[in-house]
Amino acid sequence: MHRFLARHQVPIVEGSRCTFLFRGEAEQVHLVHQIFGLPGRLPLRRLPGTDLWYLVLELPDGSRVEYQLEVSRDGRAERVNDPLNPRLAHSPLGSSSVCYARGYQVPDWAQPDPDSRPGTLTEFTMPSRALRRDATVMLYLPARFRRGGRYPLLVVHDGGDYLRYAAASTVLDNLIHRLDVAEVVAAFTYPGNRLAEYANSAAHARYLTAELVPRLEQEFPLAATPSGRCLMGASFGAVAALSAACRYPASYGSLILQSGSFVFTDIGHDHGGGPAFEPVVRFVNRYRAAPRRVADQVFVSCGVYEPLIVPNRSMVPTFEAAGMSVRYAEARDGHSWDNWRDRLREGLSWIFPGPQKFYYE
Repeated sequence: MHRFLARHQVPIVEGSRCTFLFRGEAEQVHLVHQIFGLPGRLPLRRLPGTDLWYLVLELPDGSRVEYQLEVSRDGRAERVNDPLNPRLAHSPLGSSSVCYARGYQVPDWAQPDPDSRPGTLTEFTMPSRALRRDATVMLYLPARFRRGGRYPLLVVHDGGDYLRYAAASTVLDNLIHRLDVAEVVAAFTYPGNRLAEYANSAAHARYLTAELVPRLEQEFPLAATPSGRCLMGASFGAVAALSAACRYPASYGSLILQSGSFVFTDIGHDHGGGPAFEPVVRFVNRYRAAPRRVADQVFVSCGVYEPLIVPNRSMVPTFEAAGMSVRYAEARDGHSWDNWRDRLREGLSWIFPGPQKFYYE
């Protein structure tokens, strides 16, 4: 058994069949995951006469699935990362094991490249009257930044998480180096009370549009036109990006919305999201009822294994009906930072294709 496990990467991937294993004494073992459409806990079976447990799961090519194992002993259940699998995914909630099905690979442009010159990251804090707090921003300048240029501006919600969990600075370094994306200045913002500030908050939209962007355009050589400004966010951050563009429709030329929490109701009031989603549902319902052109380009991405796949698919024709150019990308993945990282090349290269001489004097 030791030699068998030493020869195989767990989960064992054979075509579309992914075999999950656990070795140890237990009363029950379950695979805990968040694949929309499957039971959230799938039981492993014990191989008779051994302490080896197994589960075979059919996963389509290109799938990436985060999971944990729930091990029950002495009437108590404990969730742990897979001790036989060294691959881990990380998020603000902690870590989990990850299964790469056949055909999935971490993009090379999301990994450190010694040939790519790194940009610089500088943190600053600015007092915000709109938010009634000091707002922290991490500013990214491309490696070849020069004062005589004119650069597009990318404003990223949940900026610290994009930097830590989605390798955003590495991605920008590589995509700019490979001429997939124009040289951009990126402002990675940090929320205070995230669920309040990102849920269609007038104060947050005012902070972005009347405070942050004007300060950056005053201090740095930015394009300072709607076509040179993009708002980006994932989950609640995508709601914040869309709502800011709706409140200031002449300010931003493009949006990158990843797995947006675009929860809405068609009949009744039960949306299943809890109290935090109430302002989001009201906002999305109003926008769906009367779509408006609030940007020129909208990139939308979502994982087919997350419950938000249905509202995100529904928003695409809504954006198109408003007269905006839309590009939509799906992946066999879940509501995760690695999923959002893996879609950045497609979104950024469409919004700010490189090299763009338009932005330079």
